[in-house]
Amino acid sequence: MEPQDYKLPALTRIGHVHLKVADLDRAIDFYCGLLGFEITTRYGDQAVFISAGGYHHHIGLNTWYSKDAPPAPQHGVGLFHTAILYPTRKDLAAILDRLLKAEYPLSGASDHGVSEALYLNDPDNNGVELYWDRPKELWTYLPDGSIEMFTKSLNLRSLLGELNQ
Repeated sequence: MEPQDYKLPALTRIGHVHLKVADLDRAIDFYCGLLGFEITTRYGDQAVFISAGGYHHHIGLNTWYSKDAPPAPQHGVGLFHTAILYPTRKDLAAILDRLLKAEYPLSGASDHGVSEALYLNDPDNNGVELYWDRPKELWTYLPDGSIEMFTKSLNLRSLLGELNQ
């Protein structure tokens, strides 16, 4: 089989991301205290696994090679962002409301056609995308059959309106 002929099985998913952080407690405050993840396993004062809904872990956080280290340079290779998928638009609105009340800064908010996304950085300057996918039936396609995606400004007022419904 030629490498270009192989395709991943359709139900393949990204299972988790593991991030190097400088300060484990600070990272826990952000991911658990602010975003609402739950600790599932802790490895002393060096690592923690966190999840939503009781999964073994969606995110691993560790200081094995990074304790007290500065953030990675913005203009270097590495992780662009971790994307956290919310089940509904209302759930995305709820986390936006939580971020606004905590006065946590957003670095962006975009409508991508297929999804709506909020962007921010964790305390170690790792990019984080919080998003929900529009139902696949609402996606649009280009003449060649590829998915039409774009980056437009997200109407945050409209998103927050979901909380009143």
